[in-house]
Amino acid sequence: MGQQLDYLVDQVLAQLEKRLGEMSGNASAAQGSAINPAGAERKTGTKAGSRAESVAESNAEHKAEGKTESDAERQFPSQAESTAESSSIEAVQTPLTADASASRAQIPHPKWQEGLQELLESTPARIGVWRTGVRPLTKTMLQLRRDHAAAVDAVYGEVDQAILEAFSLFSVETQYDNIENYLKRPDMGRIINEEGVRLIEERCQKRPQVQIIVSDGLSASAVDANLRDVLPSLYDSLKSYGLSWGTPFFVKGGRVASMDHIGEILQPEVLVLLIGERPGLVTAHSMSAYMCYRPRKGMVESERTVISNIHRQGTSPVEAGAHIGTILSKMLEQKASGVKLVL
Repeated sequence: MGQQLDYLVDQVLAQLEKRLGEMSGNASAAQGSAINPAGAERKTGTKAGSRAESVAESNAEHKAEGKTESDAERQFPSQAESTAESSSIEAVQTPLTADASASRAQIPHPKWQEGLQELLESTPARIGVWRTGVRPLTKTMLQLRRDHAAAVDAVYGEVDQAILEAFSLFSVETQYDNIENYLKRPDMGRIINEEGVRLIEERCQKRPQVQIIVSDGLSASAVDANLRDVLPSLYDSLKSYGLSWGTPFFVKGGRVASMDHIGEILQPEVLVLLIGERPGLVTAHSMSAYMCYRPRKGMVESERTVISNIHRQGTSPVEAGAHIGTILSKMLEQKASGVKLVL
């Protein structure tokens, strides 16, 4: 969806720039025909002429945006619809490449092109976006608002029930009660409620070698985006190491430390929690895998091992699932996790 929106934004801006070029060309032609015959350009209109040229050359985009807002409103529906109908599938399925970072650069004439390219390739952060006057370009603002909306949706959204059913994950809840409490009272997301404890005790295998838990955390979108790749890969990895696992389930409104309470209930040897991370403006689909050996209440954070940034532009979900299995096997061999674990 993000690539599709980027594609649509590019198409709209391309049309705006084209329209601007046509308008500027017409304006220049009209101005030239009015000034040149009279020979008054240098004699009477120096300041006005130079200012007009400066606006046309260095602040053309600023001028264009001011003039073409109404044009955009008129042109956007037809352009967007035709573009979406003709090539939306290709746009969504186009993978990110190294060239994609170069296309993010908006600086017209960078003094160090190679350095800028290197920086762009090193991070998906919003750099090299240029500006118009004292504000960002319209394209940058549209992308910023889109990413902010995606982050809000990730926090307040819910995991697709179809995904949980696909992996036979039953749901329990913490004591978070509602999303506002979840945000303001992290402690309420660390304790499973009474109904959840009863379900876990009834449905789950006790004292498993590996216990797998999934939680929405602060990004339901992360679970939707990554679980279909991470979980099968993790299962395959555990099989390859000859490890067994208990009954996986989903924790709604869970915090990382909820693994301690669950550890007290089920007493697994190792536990892995796949949880949606706090969304940012680069991605709202980031998932982390927290792991620990013999989880229990009172664990300190240094006893947890974590793989973070699991998403399409970070750690590949498929590779992350395989790597999690490797780490869990080392935890069982060394009977340790966190800073005590030697990887």
